[in-house]
Amino acid sequence: MIATAPGKIILVGEHAVVYGRPAIAVPVSQVSARVAIEDHANGLLIRSRDLNRIDRYSDLDPTHPLAAIIRLTLSTLGEAAAPKAILTLDSSIPIASGLGSGAAVSTAIVRALAKYYGRNLDPAVVSSLVHEVEKIHHGTPSGIDNTVIAFERPVFFCRQPPIIETLSVPRPFRLAIGNTGIASPTKNTVGDVRRAWEADREKHESLFDACGIIARHARTLIESGETHHLGPLMIDNHRLLREMGVSCAELDALVEAALNAGALGAKLSGGGRGGNMIALITDETEARVKESLLNAGAPGVIVSEVSSQ
Repeated sequence: MIATAPGKIILVGEHAVVYGRPAIAVPVSQVSARVAIEDHANGLLIRSRDLNRIDRYSDLDPTHPLAAIIRLTLSTLGEAAAPKAILTLDSSIPIASGLGSGAAVSTAIVRALAKYYGRNLDPAVVSSLVHEVEKIHHGTPSGIDNTVIAFERPVFFCRQPPIIETLSVPRPFRLAIGNTGIASPTKNTVGDVRRAWEADREKHESLFDACGIIARHARTLIESGETHHLGPLMIDNHRLLREMGVSCAELDALVEAALNAGALGAKLSGGGRGGNMIALITDETEARVKESLLNAGAPGVIVSEVSSQ
């Protein structure tokens, strides 16, 4: 039994989404987590090829993310005991880079276990299970990672009031995703933003409001097919994220490099202080932007098309 799950990037609205403002996230199919399950005589083993290790499920701490998602999934499936099987995990998604590595791994595990037992779980159920484990990864997750990865569609998401709406994209658009090469756990930046918000709520509520306006405007542009106008919104969103203190010199340099090479817009994506940035590109600017990002220090660049499929 084999199951996969894509990565993701946040187009606009990160951090503010934790405080009830909307955000837009899109799947990135160029990277993914893959889980295979096959029968095995000696209980449930978890083989992580990327980490070159094998763990026995029964030996893992119950709060370990892998143990937690397996336990939650088995409970949802009505299975009292773990299967006698070996679960093999592979992932091409960089860890702590804003591409949803943890949520993708959890999603792939849920899907693989459901397949193993001949079940088909609704994406909303998968998302709910993964969200519980995201709390281990991120502390106070917004819920956007598990949502976009479980549904595998561009998503307009709001935590309060709860809104989860997949977006129609009549005119697909392309993003260059540049990696800083710096691991930056989202849990850390989310915690720092919360402490800054507690110290100056008026300032940060204003920043979050501005991010929410950007997200709503971006949705209108996407659904009306005017995605070529998203660039200025991305630039404004990056400025707001810098004011929140979650950018860094490396991210700012990549954003500037992309814009200088002709990108229509660029910003950090995800937790910040490392991880990835994104740039809105066209057929004409793709090669220049990609080259410029690499020359500016990005160890890798992914080009992803955003569509309704």
